[in-house]
Amino acid sequence: MATDIQDTSTGSTETKQCPICLAEITGDEVVLDKCKHRFCKSCIARALKSNYRCPVCRKECGEPRGNQPNGTMKSETASYFHLPGYPDDNVITIRYNIPSGMQTADHPNPGSHFTGITRTAFLPDNQEGKEVLRLLEIAFEARLVFTVGRSVTSGQENIVTWNDIHHKTNMSGGPTRYGYPDPDYLKRVKEDLAAKGIV
Repeated sequence: MATDIQDTSTGSTETKQCPICLAEITGDEVVLDKCKHRFCKSCIARALKSNYRCPVCRKECGEPRGNQPNGTMKSETASYFHLPGYPDDNVITIRYNIPSGMQTADHPNPGSHFTGITRTAFLPDNQEGKEVLRLLEIAFEARLVFTVGRSVTSGQENIVTWNDIHHKTNMSGGPTRYGYPDPDYLKRVKEDLAAKGIV
Protein backbone atom coordinates (compact mmCIF):
# COMPACT_ATOMS: atom_id res chain seq x y z
CA MET A 1 0.00 0.00 0.00
CA ALA A 2 1.37 3.40 -0.93
CA THR A 3 1.16 5.57 2.15
CA ASP A 4 2.35 9.13 2.69
CA ILE A 5 4.36 8.71 5.88
CA GLN A 6 7.69 10.05 6.97
CA ASP A 7 10.17 8.74 9.55
CA THR A 8 11.58 11.43 11.80
CA SER A 9 14.37 11.65 14.33
CA THR A 10 13.29 11.69 17.96
CA GLY A 11 16.35 13.62 19.13
CA SER A 12 14.18 16.43 20.51
CA THR A 13 13.67 16.67 24.27
CA GLU A 14 9.98 17.44 23.70
CA THR A 15 7.70 14.67 25.02
CA LYS A 16 5.43 13.20 22.36
CA GLN A 17 2.58 10.79 23.01
CA CYS A 18 1.37 8.27 20.44
CA PRO A 19 -2.43 8.67 20.04
CA ILE A 20 -2.80 4.93 19.43
CA CYS A 21 -0.95 3.33 22.36
CA LEU A 22 -1.05 6.51 24.51
CA ALA A 23 2.58 5.95 25.51
CA GLU A 24 5.47 8.32 25.01
CA ILE A 25 7.06 7.88 21.59
CA THR A 26 10.53 6.69 22.54
CA GLY A 27 11.63 4.78 19.45
CA ASP A 28 11.09 5.42 15.76
CA GLU A 29 8.47 8.05 15.09
CA VAL A 30 6.29 8.39 11.99
CA VAL A 31 4.63 11.62 10.86
CA LEU A 32 1.80 11.42 8.33
CA ASP A 33 2.58 13.88 5.54
CA LYS A 34 -0.98 15.04 4.88
CA CYS A 35 -2.02 15.84 8.46
CA LYS A 36 1.27 15.87 10.45
CA HIS A 37 -0.05 13.55 13.20
CA ARG A 38 2.74 11.60 14.95
CA PHE A 39 2.75 7.92 15.91
CA CYS A 40 5.00 5.10 17.04
CA LYS A 41 6.20 3.42 13.87
CA SER A 42 4.85 -0.01 14.92
CA CYS A 43 1.45 1.42 15.96
CA ILE A 44 0.74 3.24 12.71
CA ALA A 45 2.01 0.32 10.63
CA ARG A 46 -0.60 -1.94 12.27
CA ALA A 47 -3.35 0.68 11.95
CA LEU A 48 -2.75 1.29 8.25
CA LYS A 49 -2.98 -2.41 7.44
CA SER A 50 -6.73 -2.31 7.92
CA ASN A 51 -7.52 1.35 7.27
CA TYR A 52 -5.86 3.90 4.99
CA ARG A 53 -7.02 6.93 7.03
CA CYS A 54 -5.25 8.74 9.87
CA PRO A 55 -6.58 7.29 13.17
CA VAL A 56 -6.82 10.82 14.62
CA CYS A 57 -8.38 13.01 11.91
CA ARG A 58 -9.51 10.36 9.37
CA LYS A 59 -7.69 12.14 6.52
CA GLU A 60 -6.75 9.81 3.67
CA CYS A 61 -3.07 8.90 3.91
CA GLY A 62 -2.80 6.11 1.38
CA GLU A 63 -4.70 4.10 -1.19
CA PRO A 64 -7.85 2.32 0.01
CA ARG A 65 -6.96 -1.29 0.85
CA GLY A 66 -8.90 -3.91 2.79
CA ASN A 67 -8.32 -7.47 3.98
CA GLN A 68 -10.73 -9.30 1.70
CA PRO A 69 -9.50 -12.83 0.92
CA ASN A 70 -8.76 -13.78 -2.68
CA GLY A 71 -11.74 -14.53 -4.88
CA THR A 72 -13.56 -13.61 -8.07
CA MET A 73 -16.15 -11.06 -9.15
CA LYS A 74 -17.96 -11.60 -12.47
CA SER A 75 -20.79 -9.62 -14.02
CA GLU A 76 -23.17 -10.16 -16.91
CA THR A 77 -26.20 -8.41 -18.35
CA ALA A 78 -29.57 -10.04 -18.97
CA SER A 79 -32.37 -8.57 -21.08
CA TYR A 80 -35.14 -11.10 -20.40
CA PHE A 81 -36.20 -9.71 -16.99
CA HIS A 82 -36.27 -6.34 -15.24
CA LEU A 83 -35.92 -5.06 -11.68
CA PRO A 84 -38.98 -3.52 -9.98
CA GLY A 85 -38.63 0.24 -10.34
CA TYR A 86 -36.53 -0.11 -13.53
CA PRO A 87 -39.00 -1.48 -16.12
CA ASP A 88 -37.04 -0.19 -19.13
CA ASP A 89 -33.56 -1.36 -18.03
CA ASN A 90 -31.85 -4.69 -18.38
CA VAL A 91 -30.34 -6.32 -15.28
CA ILE A 92 -26.66 -6.52 -14.32
CA THR A 93 -25.95 -9.67 -12.30
CA ILE A 94 -22.79 -9.75 -10.18
CA ARG A 95 -21.47 -13.07 -8.92
CA TYR A 96 -18.90 -13.14 -6.13
CA ASN A 97 -16.98 -16.24 -5.06
CA ILE A 98 -14.60 -16.20 -2.10
CA PRO A 99 -13.27 -19.74 -1.39
CA SER A 100 -12.57 -20.96 2.12
CA GLY A 101 -8.98 -20.66 3.32
CA MET A 102 -6.64 -19.71 6.13
CA GLN A 103 -6.66 -16.33 7.83
CA THR A 104 -3.61 -14.12 7.40
CA ALA A 105 -2.08 -11.50 9.69
CA ASP A 106 -4.70 -9.04 8.35
CA HIS A 107 -7.57 -11.08 9.82
CA PRO A 108 -8.93 -11.54 13.38
CA ASN A 109 -7.48 -15.05 13.95
CA PRO A 110 -4.31 -15.53 11.87
CA GLY A 111 -3.63 -19.17 11.06
CA SER A 112 -7.26 -20.21 11.66
CA HIS A 113 -9.57 -21.52 8.95
CA PHE A 114 -12.28 -19.26 7.52
CA THR A 115 -15.42 -20.25 5.63
CA GLY A 116 -15.84 -18.74 2.18
CA ILE A 117 -19.05 -17.65 0.48
CA THR A 118 -20.73 -17.15 -2.86
CA ARG A 119 -23.05 -14.18 -3.31
CA THR A 120 -25.14 -12.81 -6.18
CA ALA A 121 -26.17 -9.16 -6.45
CA PHE A 122 -28.22 -7.12 -8.90
CA LEU A 123 -28.05 -3.65 -10.44
CA PRO A 124 -30.14 -1.91 -13.11
CA ASP A 125 -28.35 -1.73 -16.44
CA ASN A 126 -28.51 2.04 -16.81
CA GLN A 127 -25.93 4.82 -16.55
CA GLU A 128 -25.99 4.99 -12.74
CA GLY A 129 -26.03 1.20 -12.39
CA LYS A 130 -22.99 0.91 -14.65
CA GLU A 131 -21.24 3.59 -12.58
CA VAL A 132 -21.92 1.63 -9.39
CA LEU A 133 -20.68 -1.57 -11.06
CA ARG A 134 -17.38 0.11 -11.94
CA LEU A 135 -17.01 1.45 -8.38
CA LEU A 136 -17.73 -2.03 -7.00
CA GLU A 137 -15.07 -3.49 -9.30
CA ILE A 138 -12.55 -0.95 -7.98
CA ALA A 139 -13.57 -1.76 -4.40
CA PHE A 140 -13.21 -5.49 -5.07
CA GLU A 141 -9.73 -4.99 -6.54
CA ALA A 142 -8.85 -2.99 -3.40
CA ARG A 143 -10.10 -5.92 -1.26
CA LEU A 144 -12.85 -3.83 0.35
CA VAL A 145 -16.13 -5.61 -0.50
CA PHE A 146 -15.74 -8.51 1.95
CA THR A 147 -13.87 -9.18 5.18
CA VAL A 148 -13.45 -12.09 7.60
CA GLY A 149 -15.30 -11.93 10.89
CA ARG A 150 -18.64 -12.74 12.52
CA SER A 151 -21.80 -13.04 10.46
CA VAL A 152 -24.50 -10.70 11.74
CA THR A 153 -27.27 -12.93 10.38
CA SER A 154 -26.03 -16.39 11.46
CA GLY A 155 -23.70 -15.50 14.33
CA GLN A 156 -21.04 -17.75 12.81
CA GLU A 157 -17.43 -16.75 13.50
CA ASN A 158 -14.50 -16.88 11.05
CA ILE A 159 -16.63 -16.46 7.96
CA VAL A 160 -16.41 -14.16 4.95
CA THR A 161 -18.94 -11.34 5.44
CA TRP A 162 -19.97 -8.15 3.67
CA ASN A 163 -17.76 -5.18 4.61
CA ASP A 164 -20.36 -2.38 4.96
CA ILE A 165 -20.98 -1.93 1.23
CA HIS A 166 -24.65 -2.74 0.79
CA HIS A 167 -25.75 -4.99 -2.07
CA LYS A 168 -29.12 -6.00 -3.46
CA THR A 169 -29.07 -9.80 -3.24
CA ASN A 170 -32.72 -10.20 -4.30
CA MET A 171 -34.38 -8.78 -7.37
CA SER A 172 -37.64 -8.06 -5.55
CA GLY A 173 -39.03 -7.74 -2.04
CA GLY A 174 -37.96 -4.16 -1.35
CA PRO A 175 -35.36 -2.95 1.17
CA THR A 176 -36.42 -5.31 3.98
CA ARG A 177 -35.55 -8.31 1.77
CA TYR A 178 -32.43 -6.69 0.23
CA GLY A 179 -34.27 -6.25 -3.05
CA TYR A 180 -35.97 -3.77 -5.36
CA PRO A 181 -37.88 -1.46 -5.58
CA ASP A 182 -35.65 0.85 -3.55
CA PRO A 183 -35.33 4.23 -5.29
CA ASP A 184 -32.51 5.46 -3.02
CA TYR A 185 -30.31 2.35 -3.18
CA LEU A 186 -27.87 3.49 -5.89
CA LYS A 187 -27.29 6.75 -4.03
CA ARG A 188 -26.73 4.90 -0.73
CA VAL A 189 -24.30 2.37 -2.14
CA LYS A 190 -22.24 5.20 -3.68
CA GLU A 191 -22.13 6.77 -0.20
CA ASP A 192 -20.95 3.40 1.23
CA LEU A 193 -18.22 3.26 -1.40
CA ALA A 194 -17.20 6.89 -0.83
CA ALA A 195 -16.81 6.15 2.89
CA LYS A 196 -14.23 3.53 1.87
CA GLY A 197 -12.43 6.02 -0.39
CA ILE A 198 -13.91 4.70 -3.67
CA VAL A 199 -15.27 7.62 -5.69
